[in-house]
Amino acid sequence: MTEFVKRPQVGANGLVYIKYNNDGTFKSSIDKFYTQEDFEKVVQKFGAEKGDLMLIMAGKAMKTRTSLCSLRLEMGSRLQLRDPFNYSILWVTDFPLLEWSEEDNRFYAMHHPFTAPNPEDYPELLDKNPGAVRASAYDLVINGTEVGGGSIRIHDREMQLKMFKALGFTEEAAKQQFGFLMSAFEYGAPPHGGLAFGFDRLCAIFAGSESIRDFIAFPKNNSGRDLMSDSPNTISQEQLDELYLSLKPVEK
Repeated sequence: MTEFVKRPQVGANGLVYIKYNNDGTFKSSIDKFYTQEDFEKVVQKFGAEKGDLMLIMAGKAMKTRTSLCSLRLEMGSRLQLRDPFNYSILWVTDFPLLEWSEEDNRFYAMHHPFTAPNPEDYPELLDKNPGAVRASAYDLVINGTEVGGGSIRIHDREMQLKMFKALGFTEEAAKQQFGFLMSAFEYGAPPHGGLAFGFDRLCAIFAGSESIRDFIAFPKNNSGRDLMSDSPNTISQEQLDELYLSLKPVEK
């Protein structure tokens, strides 16, 4: 399992295991650092029982969560707990509105910069903790796979300006990139939102497959080429003329 999580596809640095033996003792990869009493506290946190195996990973939050998800699915397959035709359906809500980038030292929109904040959290967008604001966004998940997602969009000009400010936009930059939207909001916009489905993902789930490659109508190969429609391909001179484009070098 440690080798599994170190694979490039998973990308973890390692794995801690704690085995809770039937006689109440512990066997772990970190034995030399912790006492029996320490492990008993871990058992309480996990709600573990004798005979259980506890697996722990550490690192930056999002990367570690993603790696833990891969490990969880792998364990589900090894223990034959995953039945592709037993459909478990749920809605995921209360996403964070923003995520912090350590690399760029700024917030980015988790969904997109036009997602409305949860009305209960809106004051925090202006004040001390924009990272704690929840989004009015939602995903539909079947058997752990997202098959649809959407959000309620911002329809208020002032709220959109404050969202841009939380994302680090200056007033000038926001006007330059999204001035058309701000101008439209001056005339009012109704509350609006939506949901988009991934039809090929839905088909893959119903067929019991984890890969959508066999369910995409016009799949691309590794070089981004669609072999069914032979695209990208050359276009006609009429199409170039219509767009005032030329493939010939322009003489100076």
